Amino acid sequence: MFRNVFLKSLHDARRGLIGWSIAIAVLVLLECALWPSVRDMPDLKELYSSFPEQLRKFFNLEAMTTGAGFLNAELFTLLLPALFLVYGIGHGARAVAGEEERGTLELLLVTPVSGSRIVVDKAAALAVSVTVLGVALFAATTVGSLVFDLGISVPQAAGGALALTLLGIEFGVLALAAGAVTGRRGTAVAIAATAATAAYVVYAIGLILPRFEAWQPYSPIYQAFHGGPLGAGLQLSYLWLAAGAVVVTLFALPALDGRDISTAHAG
Repeated sequence: MFRNVFLKSLHDARRGLIGWSIAIAVLVLLECALWPSVRDMPDLKELYSSFPEQLRKFFNLEAMTTGAGFLNAELFTLLLPALFLVYGIGHGARAVAGEEERGTLELLLVTPVSGSRIVVDKAAALAVSVTVLGVALFAATTVGSLVFDLGISVPQAAGGALALTLLGIEFGVLALAAGAVTGRRGTAVAIAATAATAAYVVYAIGLILPRFEAWQPYSPIYQAFHGGPLGAGLQLSYLWLAAGAVVVTLFALPALDGRDISTAHAG
């Protein structure tokens, strides 16, 4: 029996994490396999230039003539962020609120482990789990680039994986904190999903309407996507993503102190 909340949380997440990692790796490799056909299309630049300006800017179509630009448009700014957010938010909502709804959180709270330590260990386990997905993404991008000649360097692949990892961690921790405060998994998912949607709207509207560009840096989506993510290098905005996760975790630390689990669970 595990006495360490961090290790037990990782142990409980292991099967789902393996499946998610494999799925992400396969998705990236399949997309990489499409690149030679796209690259060899005649008049590719002319085709992209025929699209409306707003669409070209939103998806950065001009950059799709390179391997990094292709993966950015096809995966790293669309499907992959959604997958990292779904995993992070789902994991975070289950971490505390899920245990409370199942009636297992009270077993932790009657041990010598403090409520704040439970929150820290749960957040650390979430961060490690999302990082494993990031490692799988990095490995698949690097291998896919080598096999299918996308020209993506190891630092570029690492930067792109890091951006999405930090994004998943930040909103996952937000779901964890919301669950710790409310004790309801559905509420935790709703809060984090709404925040992620709002962040994406701020990012997207800034691309389409120049007068809203000044708002973009406040969006975690922009902080992760700015300049890439593939090919952006190590951006200072990544520090904001990490800092946001730390601040939200600190906010949630006292949430379990004095919690009457028996009453909350019965309600």
